[in-house]
Amino acid sequence: MLFPPANWLPQAPLDPLPLDWLTTAGIDVAILRLDQIDPLISGNKWFKLFEHLNAANLAGAKGIISLGGAHSNHLHALAAAGKRFGFNTVGLLRGHPHDTPTVKDLQAFGMQLHWLGYGGYRARHEPGFWQPWQAQYPDVYPVPEGGGGLRGARGCVSLKAMVDDQLNRLGWSDFDGWWLACGTGTTLAGLVLAEAGERIVYGAMAVPDDHGVAQQVESILQEADVPRRNFELLDASRGGFAKVDQSLLDFIDQTEQACGVPLEPLYTGKALLMLKQQVEAGRFEKGTRLIFIHTGGLQGRRGFQ
Repeated sequence: MLFPPANWLPQAPLDPLPLDWLTTAGIDVAILRLDQIDPLISGNKWFKLFEHLNAANLAGAKGIISLGGAHSNHLHALAAAGKRFGFNTVGLLRGHPHDTPTVKDLQAFGMQLHWLGYGGYRARHEPGFWQPWQAQYPDVYPVPEGGGGLRGARGCVSLKAMVDDQLNRLGWSDFDGWWLACGTGTTLAGLVLAEAGERIVYGAMAVPDDHGVAQQVESILQEADVPRRNFELLDASRGGFAKVDQSLLDFIDQTEQACGVPLEPLYTGKALLMLKQQVEAGRFEKGTRLIFIHTGGLQGRRGFQ
């Protein structure tokens, strides 16, 4: 077995987000603290991996091979899961060998690493990409970058029930929509599946439009044959993936001091800053209630400290 039983999933608290700019606008936001479910297999990564690991179990695999960068939250969670639950992990990394806190963890967790360069990594969507790797590692199961694809999205469907079960504790009878950071769009697609058109899902993209998030979401929804879709993507990348500027870092610092919620600059910080900009631009009516998903990834903060 690669993973705990199929009926086991972690639970995350849903807490009010007390920030002045929300209060001024009359907007209520509750934050789903996926960063608190586990110190290593953190955030939405656990949910995106879940169905992939079930499929690997059914295939009789002894491990997982997947892709990511030198700061990858996905590979970090995968390697940690492999070490904890006793299965092999192989990571195919973007770029050329260099040490980051994340890469050092991957090595400590026992993940076998291969650096693909940049051109080699861009080939990850081409037909036949996996064939040589599966020949080299015949007992491992391939998982897309970021735990993506329909299986990754289906693993995130349970987030809706997790929120619904906690609304009464907040004194909410309902809410209007979801807000979250997007890297591959997999978690957003899972929420669109769960909502089936009822509530809107806003995705604050941590990457520019040319990274293909919209296409990946559409591909997942088409494969799932979802007729009713209600989502919107916004460019929160601030000029490119991993682009960080002082105003973003200042916003993260001010937010952490105001509410005590830790953020990181690649995903959650950018997503919350985009929400602030939209709220202050009058995007939402007074009384709107939103769920902000903290997608974890706090291990990535180390590269910016």
